[in-house]
Amino acid sequence: MTIQHIDVAYTAVATAENGRDGRVSTDDGALDVVVNPPKEMGGSGAGTNPEQLFAAGYSACFQGALGVVARQEKADITGSTVTASVSIGRTEAGGFGLEVAISASIPNVDSATAQALVEKAHQVCPYSNATRGNIKVELSAG
Repeated sequence: MTIQHIDVAYTAVATAENGRDGRVSTDDGALDVVVNPPKEMGGSGAGTNPEQLFAAGYSACFQGALGVVARQEKADITGSTVTASVSIGRTEAGGFGLEVAISASIPNVDSATAQALVEKAHQVCPYSNATRGNIKVELSAG
């Protein structure tokens, strides 16, 4: 789904220096972090990495989408959490690709309702819309 330029409500701007082994900062100074490849990929693991940043953004955004859906469905998601696990690895074509697993814990609803809420949130979440059809995203709820 493409949004029209007039529909844009906010644009985040971040600049990276030295790629995966350097620094990333936002234009407003709210984020300024050292990035390093994880030890599992031969790096020092001293800083954060792009996959952790993506997981943080996706989980926060998905939690917000879950809240939107829960209000529409009049479901109690008090105490809920969303965890995004972002994996990176080689693709068959020889490059690198990502996979995501989204896991939501929604203690105040039954498991069928929790799963339905997660499925609906996946249709609302901007990160889900951006990744749909591009990378594997698994959903689970409990």
